[in-house]
Amino acid sequence: MKLARIVTFCCAALLIAGGALAQEKEKKPKKKGKGRAVLEIPEVEKKDIICFALYTISDNVLKLTAQLYPIAGGDTKIVRLEIEKGGKWVEVAKTEVIELGWTAPFRVEKWDDTKTQKYRVLHGAEATYEGSIRKNPIDKDEIVVAGFTGNSIHPAHGGDISRQDLIDNVKKVDADVLFFSGDQVYDHHRHFAAWLKFGRDFGEIIKDRPTICLPDDHDAGQPNLWGESGKISTLGGAADGGYSQPGSYVQEVERAQTSHLPDSPDTRTIGQGIGIWYTNLNWGNIDFAILEDRKFKTGPAGRVPKQGPRPDHIRNPDYDPASVDVEGAILLGSHQLKFIDQWAEDWRHADMKVALSATIFCGGAHIHGSANGRLHADMDSNGWPQTGRNNALRSLRRGYAFHFAGDQHLATIFHQGVDEYRDAIWSFCVPSIANLYLRWWEPLEAGPNREEGAPEYTGDHLDGFANKVTNYAAANPEKKPAGGDVLNTRSAGFGIVRFNTKTREIRMECWPRNVDVTDPEAKQYPGWPRTISQFDNYNPPSWGKLGELTFDIENPVVQLIDADSNEILYTVRANGKTFTPGAPKGKAFIVKAGKDVPDTVVSEEAKVGGDAQSVKLP
Repeated sequence: MKLARIVTFCCAALLIAGGALAQEKEKKPKKKGKGRAVLEIPEVEKKDIICFALYTISDNVLKLTAQLYPIAGGDTKIVRLEIEKGGKWVEVAKTEVIELGWTAPFRVEKWDDTKTQKYRVLHGAEATYEGSIRKNPIDKDEIVVAGFTGNSIHPAHGGDISRQDLIDNVKKVDADVLFFSGDQVYDHHRHFAAWLKFGRDFGEIIKDRPTICLPDDHDAGQPNLWGESGKISTLGGAADGGYSQPGSYVQEVERAQTSHLPDSPDTRTIGQGIGIWYTNLNWGNIDFAILEDRKFKTGPAGRVPKQGPRPDHIRNPDYDPASVDVEGAILLGSHQLKFIDQWAEDWRHADMKVALSATIFCGGAHIHGSANGRLHADMDSNGWPQTGRNNALRSLRRGYAFHFAGDQHLATIFHQGVDEYRDAIWSFCVPSIANLYLRWWEPLEAGPNREEGAPEYTGDHLDGFANKVTNYAAANPEKKPAGGDVLNTRSAGFGIVRFNTKTREIRMECWPRNVDVTDPEAKQYPGWPRTISQFDNYNPPSWGKLGELTFDIENPVVQLIDADSNEILYTVRANGKTFTPGAPKGKAFIVKAGKDVPDTVVSEEAKVGGDAQSVKLP
């Protein structure tokens, strides 16, 4: 058995080492199994060798990755980046293409983000690819983020239908940022070909705006992912933790999808030489934390008693949720949690905070795969391990972060709870672009504290791991999808979030496929749109209010510290010249404030119900 594993691994490694040219050479797409397409790598003319390009700008550093088709052996491997200045093209960078995956990553420092600039990527004497690098939209009150997940291309999933409706809608709302939360690719062995297909489908909108991609399990070539810091998985489903594909394959995937992201503060490599890409992007006065919620997560097989057909699926409704919260099980990991804590305190150039991850921090579905597929708990969700989930939420709520994610195939809105219901952040999970695996949020009992007239599945619930969650919306598919457009009957679609940095309101929209979002007659999924305040992301029902603070400057940063433990409860930018801090009852707090950094002590013994105070800041 051990020898067979070694042979399998070596064969896979040889396939990857042979480069992208060895991955596939079909001239036409073929069918592989029922309803599954095997993609070709098209033969393109030299002038079309550049497929698409992705970029971000953060702290005046432009990072742009051009994705190329395979380059012929005798052709140059140098790729150039030019911008238009005064009607002339000026070279600002050049790089050598990385043959394993055919990417050309550029980095330009001291980038002027105060104006939109045209760019073009060039290869050889013929190939040119053009787009626009947008100015930082700090002058806009509303920043629009379009979110997508689950980009299956297989016909059985509805994935062979054109993406033009998505392209058109992104243009109509003129999204400032694109967020692809995972599963951009559904081919477990040929990421390169499927990534090129992704670029052909979405390059038209990606080339002109900052784009964030989070490679998830299917991108990495496996059905689920518990990365366990780069371990080699010995199980096909990887439930024992680690990666099924060789490290070189994973590195190629991450280079294609994340090398254009801002630099990660974590410069380590983990097992198999796999890098780390969690980071943050500050754009339009919104600070986005880009998280890796799969890479460090512990696998359940061998650690948690099997209570279902798979190590990660619990079908025993009488099991003790506390028994699976095993000691040593990791979700985000200590380094990433430290990063989030530091990010939550840093409000320079930021009015609002947003966390982006592959999936949400709870078990977001009860029924999986088919209408009778009730599953009590799913360890592929970020509801497990519970201790890791709660640590992540405690860190994120310290910055009043709104959470935007995907992966679940089912669109939902949850208000997360740790110690009590609704004491943490709000999460919006977007629906899949093409929905291959149906899920339903369908608790057996009606939820208490529902809004008047709301469906019984909304309200306060415990997920399968006894995590406290409050549901406000779920785009459950029809029990027997039939007729019409398969993508709509399977609850496919995409999400839009509008962040108003002036009012601090957050509006969540959830749209079906093949509608015009600007048409007044177009309907969103039931439960959407929903608007919340930034300050709803950490407003526990049990808290009271300290005395109102009035400042001599607009929008100061305020920090609340437990006077006994010295723990920072939160840091947030106030909206206007007044702010009334929320706080637990029966304790004393240190309050700090400042223009961009909370460097001035406002009070050393603040308590709930205290007096109002006028504050002058240096």
